[in-house]
Amino acid sequence: MNTSIELFRENCEKGAARYAKMPPGVEVKPTTIEVIKAEWLVPAGADPEKVIFYVHGGGYVSGSCTDHRSFVSKFAAFTGVVNLIFEYRLAPENKFPAAVEDAAKAYQWLLTSGYKPENIVIAGESAGGGLTLATLLYLKDLNIPLPKAGVAISPWTDLTCQGESYKTKNKVSPAPLNSWHVFAKHYAGDTPLNNPFVSPLFGDMKGLPPLLINSGMDDELFDDSRAFAEKAKAAGVDVTFRAGEKMVHCYPLMAPMFPEATEAMEEIVKFVKKHLGLAKGEGRRAKSKEHGAESQKKPKAKFTI
Repeated sequence: MNTSIELFRENCEKGAARYAKMPPGVEVKPTTIEVIKAEWLVPAGADPEKVIFYVHGGGYVSGSCTDHRSFVSKFAAFTGVVNLIFEYRLAPENKFPAAVEDAAKAYQWLLTSGYKPENIVIAGESAGGGLTLATLLYLKDLNIPLPKAGVAISPWTDLTCQGESYKTKNKVSPAPLNSWHVFAKHYAGDTPLNNPFVSPLFGDMKGLPPLLINSGMDDELFDDSRAFAEKAKAAGVDVTFRAGEKMVHCYPLMAPMFPEATEAMEEIVKFVKKHLGLAKGEGRRAKSKEHGAESQKKPKAKFTI
């Protein structure tokens, strides 16, 4: 609890800067959602009516468009789909419910910008994966139309940190020792940690859209991911859970560094394209010609291809 959060954020930004190379064909278009800083990451030839609403990780205390740009732009390149990433308010300066309120606000902004729910997939990793699931529960509670599907990579779903993997995988996890307990205190403040919008594992999952949840088995958050998937399935949700043997935190985002990451990313891409109605293998190259004429039309979103 005595760790400097400002220094932690600086280190995250410096670390990300070493991998800041953008994939070819992906353009960055800054925007704002009221006072929320955001970015469109636009692959060449992408359909302007379809979007991945990306929720960044960082333990609720760090994370930004810049320190996640390399990951999310690669995600955009792999899927061939426009990604919108945004900067929700961070703890400890802004405790719960700041992050989930900002996520809901940004999602509703997409709807008012002309996007249809069936053309939106929500996705996120780590704390952002947990916030992805918490946002779905929050939107459902407000009777706001849900996105077509969701992807959660190593999601943090239980801020009580009761899963066995917090103990058994602590030594092999790349996360700082006991960091999840510290992050939870910073974010939740006086709010009970089992509040479903803090820890989506404790929520009512009935009625959620199809979900793909991926988690490495050598990850402290593995039990969080598995438990959420099991509970969602029991509630009637169409959920796919993929456990990566001997894999670490958020390993699909490391594609194409090693085969397991590439295979996991390919499964995510297939899932996204299926639920957004994109034909198998229909990426940015395949769509570039057919969107030549459409690119002259005014898009519904706030970017221009």
